[in-house]
Amino acid sequence: MEVREISSLALEALKGRKVRTILTIVMVVVGSSLMVALFGLSAGFAEFSERQLSTLAPNVMFISPAEEIEERRFGGDGPPPSPKVILTSVIADRIENLPTVRDVIPAYRGSVTLQTKGKSIDIQVFSMDLQKVYVLVPNIEFEEGSIVRSNDPAAILLSYNVAYPAGEPFPFAVLGQTLQGKYSFVDETGEQRTEQRSFIVRGIMGITGNPTIDNAAIIPLDTGNSLMNRANRFDNLIVLSNSADLVDQTEAEIRSLYGNDIGVTSAKAILKTIQEFTSGIAAFILSIALVALLVGAVGIITTLYTSVTERTREIGTMKAIGAQDMDILRLFLSEALIIGLIGASIGLAVGIVGGYLLVFTMVVGEQGPTMSPVFRAQDLALVWVISIGLSALAGLYPARKASKLPPIEALRRE
Repeated sequence: MEVREISSLALEALKGRKVRTILTIVMVVVGSSLMVALFGLSAGFAEFSERQLSTLAPNVMFISPAEEIEERRFGGDGPPPSPKVILTSVIADRIENLPTVRDVIPAYRGSVTLQTKGKSIDIQVFSMDLQKVYVLVPNIEFEEGSIVRSNDPAAILLSYNVAYPAGEPFPFAVLGQTLQGKYSFVDETGEQRTEQRSFIVRGIMGITGNPTIDNAAIIPLDTGNSLMNRANRFDNLIVLSNSADLVDQTEAEIRSLYGNDIGVTSAKAILKTIQEFTSGIAAFILSIALVALLVGAVGIITTLYTSVTERTREIGTMKAIGAQDMDILRLFLSEALIIGLIGASIGLAVGIVGGYLLVFTMVVGEQGPTMSPVFRAQDLALVWVISIGLSALAGLYPARKASKLPPIEALRRE
């Protein structure tokens, strides 16, 4: 029999068992659409992470003090762990003198309560040379009228999300407005203390795509030292290598000075970690989706195997009038392929729509850059081929069983 004739017979056979065929196709659709949606979310997350990190200068590194590991820390007694190395101006100068380092930006950070006109908000505040924000985030833009100066101790720079909170009819603060900043801490004697300082909003930062910067405020270095009672002990050192290609060499030079007594993190290292993480997630996702597709394959086996039992006399008649074993095999395989083809094709469309719906439900109501699923042609092709391939494999056993039925025995069946 010709391919067209076999395909026509296969379609007619599937139409004769509409409910069973539709349910089997749905199984394939569920598996393939799940795989497509999860692949899209995985690729979208990876692209989103790269885009977020690209807002930082590629030659930026972050130095933080590593903590001492103490047994009492895990036993519940004793003081909290202390830093192995205290970041001071001496260490900042030593790192800045390394041959591959262009600049070192000291910084403090802490949670500060900002108050104005009966409104209050707790936010993360970074304390650094205000002019250095352009070095840290090269693409940063400010609201018109903003003034960014290093020698303004009362200045505060607010992110757009802080100045204009989502869902609020009025801004929290505008340019030129005075704010009160409060910082609470426990002093060396164990007493709770609160420092307070007045600020004037000198700048409102546009959305950068960096979630840390986009939900924070920045104040001058000396002001932060006083407000947060840091006693000239920095929370971080922001190190700029001479170029992005020298980041690894710069890290090696810093490690040669301090070993593992300080933490060194770069945008490049973070991105590498995220890529490794997303690769592992993608493999996990593939295994989950394959299980769903295998469920669909079991459905195909069940459908075709039942079909072989129900159509025994039909198979015997076909063989009696000249159909060969290979014709019967191709007929039942064609039914499996048609189920896989329809299920895989619908599954691609459903998976793409499902991926966007999942993202929409996660980010609805949020401001700023959001993640979008990414559906790559090679991923879609892979899902399509796997779905059809599993369908064909699932139909192989029933098809082979049908092709091996002796015609006389088949004609005797009721």
